[in-house]
Amino acid sequence: MNKSIDKSIPATVSANGMPLPALGQGGWHIGEDPKKAQNEIDALRLGLDLGINLIDTAEMYGDGKSEELIGKALSGRHREEYLLVSKVYPYHAGREDIFKSCDATLKRLKTDYLDLYLLHWRGSIPLSETVECMEKLVQSGKIRRWGVSNFDTSDMEELWSLPGGRNCAVNQVLYNLGSRGIEYDLIPWLTSHHVAAMAYCPLAQAGTLRRTHRNLLRDPVLLGIAEKYRISIMQLLLAFVLRQDNMVAIPKAGSPAHVRQNAEVLRLSIAEEDWKEINKAFGPPTGKTPLDME
Repeated sequence: MNKSIDKSIPATVSANGMPLPALGQGGWHIGEDPKKAQNEIDALRLGLDLGINLIDTAEMYGDGKSEELIGKALSGRHREEYLLVSKVYPYHAGREDIFKSCDATLKRLKTDYLDLYLLHWRGSIPLSETVECMEKLVQSGKIRRWGVSNFDTSDMEELWSLPGGRNCAVNQVLYNLGSRGIEYDLIPWLTSHHVAAMAYCPLAQAGTLRRTHRNLLRDPVLLGIAEKYRISIMQLLLAFVLRQDNMVAIPKAGSPAHVRQNAEVLRLSIAEEDWKEINKAFGPPTGKTPLDME
């Protein structure tokens, strides 16, 4: 793997004072196919062995099957070896259901606490009620910190105005080379308020942008640069996300081979001239755009 002078990829990111590794493992779509279960368990365990010790999931993923598989994969590991992130449905994020939802998540993951518990997206339950419940979960020791997901800048400003809202540590949002809209105002807002951005779909849905029907795996600019460094385009896409300040990336932990490739990106350095070429082909936003969601 060729190396060149470039801004190094940070090892950790500060999430409102909580250190998080810049690279994690995503749990979306894992645990849904029994035929793939052992391969996914092997991938998660390999990730831990390689130092990728943040694992993201949600009660929504496979109706809890993702959490169950992750719980199996972590069996026998010391709890301090890894960080667990899960997300609660918006309609469970109030006094009536959030405590039951959190307990069910903990049971499926076979753990006593979560490192981060996120509101998956905004729903009809008032944010003030959700924040109050999240703070109670922190006080009870069932979660260390809490955050949100799929929140745009206006949502974050509203959250920040609420009692306890400034304790939000993370905003998990869709971000990749083909979806850079949050660079215009959301990332600057999060950075200035010390909230970490956590990028889901950092590999752009396996290189295919559904929104524009553009296949990044066939893009000549990306192909040329990937060939220059003897890496895959997927590794180049991940490197793009990881080089951003205040950003955690959580690519799916689908197979041991992919996890190894993801880990290799932490040692990769791309020359600034090549990033400039990529920026010409996939430019940053020039104005406010709607928040992308998957």
